Amino acid sequence: MPRKFLKRYLPDQRSLREQWYLRPFQALLHDPALLYPNRRTASRALAIGLFWAFVPVPFQMPAAALMAVWWRVNLPIAVASVWITNPLTMGPIFYAEYRLGAWLLDARPTDFRFELTLDWLTEGLLLIWQPMLLGVLIFSVVGASLGYLVLNWIWK
Repeated sequence: MPRKFLKRYLPDQRSLREQWYLRPFQALLHDPALLYPNRRTASRALAIGLFWAFVPVPFQMPAAALMAVWWRVNLPIAVASVWITNPLTMGPIFYAEYRLGAWLLDARPTDFRFELTLDWLTEGLLLIWQPMLLGVLIFSVVGASLGYLVLNWIWK
């Protein structure tokens, strides 16, 4: 990936330090690994973001951001790559994860209706948690691995 192309759209450190709303994060702004991508930090950040993108939990972006800071990889790439699961894509992706898990466990897919209620979470989730967990793990690990390998290959 051309470094000049990325530099055109990324702010420099001085302009970031001058922003009042970024003052609580001044310590992070001094670490170039978190803001300026290179092959290593970008591919690892993409892997982190894709891993969390396939996990059906709220707060995927903060989880990806915390992992990016912990592992010192590119923060914007890690957070942005979580966005592949959005309100339009999350239903089909999570359903595919469930179906893959049910197929691998040789379990008959359960007919269920999702409701955003506490009753459904306590009863309905008990019916699907095992196939869903297996599908989530496979999608997350395979997606993160493929993202890492493909970006490493493209960056060369």
